[in-house]
Parts: sequence; C-alpha cells; structure tokens
Amino acid sequence: MKKIGDPMDVDTDHGPQINKYQQDRILAMIDQGVKDGCTLLCGGKKVEGLKGHYVQPTVMVGMSDHMEIAKEEIFGPVQLIFKFKTIAEVIERSNASQYGLVAGVFTNNINNAMTVARCARVGTVWVNCFFALNANAPFGGCKQSGSGRDLGEEALDAYTEVKTVYIKTPPLV
Repeated sequence: MKKIGDPMDVDTDHGPQINKYQQDRILAMIDQGVKDGCTLLCGGKKVEGLKGHYVQPTVMVGMSDHMEIAKEEIFGPVQLIFKFKTIAEVIERSNASQYGLVAGVFTNNINNAMTVARCARVGTVWVNCFFALNANAPFGGCKQSGSGRDLGEEALDAYTEVKTVYIKTPPLV
C-alpha cells in the first residue's frame, strides 16, 4: 500500500469511508467477527490523525461460512482469508452467497482459474489481479449485488427501452 489519506491525492490508494455510520458499521462487523472466533491478523481499528472516517486495512482468518462477517458485504478495507481443499469447494462456497459482484482468483494454474471463472455466479472475475477496470468492458453483479452494468456498451441498456412492433401488411404480389 502506498498511502492512506486524501482520495484526491494521486499517491493515495486508501481513502476514507463515506460517513461515520459506515465506519462504525465496518468496525462493528470486525469486532463481532473477533467475538465469533475470527483471528485478526492486522488492522481492525480507526485510523487516527486524519480528518475523515478511515478504517485501517484489516486482514482476518478463521471464519466459518455461517458468520455474519463471512456472509455480508462489508464495503470497507477488510480482507477475509478462507482455507479450502478443492476448487469445487471454492465454487460451492462462493455460489452459496446471496451476493455476486466479483471474484478474485490468484493461481499459477490456468485450468483452476478458468474453472472458477466459468462456474462462479458473479458479474466479474479477476485472475491474478483485482479491481482492474476498462471502460470498454461491462462491470456489474448478479444476485443481490445489483442489476445492470456500468461501462461498456451494456451500460447503455439502462437508457434504452426495446419495443417490438408487428404490422400485418397485404401479401406481396
């Protein structure tokens, strides 16, 4: 990470939460995760000394799928790390979520990457990268993670309405 701070500074790559409510929500989810048995590896607190609603980058392990922190969209700088034994388990767990915005796959095995990309019910899959966006490629989720797409030609669908018109005409001679 380069810098936590003003999001208008080009050297900053970690800005504040939108408001105090969201900051408090994230911190409460982290605290509840710890109470439920997660291990906090780093972060998990407010960033002091900056004006705004900052949360430290946070990494947690030891979650179970039924925990709130594992099921809800946090929308904050929190990374949960899960253990798995098979690719099938990863796909099943991912698809069991009510959300489906993105999946990130980090692997040296292209077959595993392609299997997850093909089977994950999400709008975007990033392989060996994260938050890579291109204005020509559509971005959006499925299930409870939104409807429609931003970016790409597909974004124009929100501004159009298709109409079909049938007209009976006399037969051609």
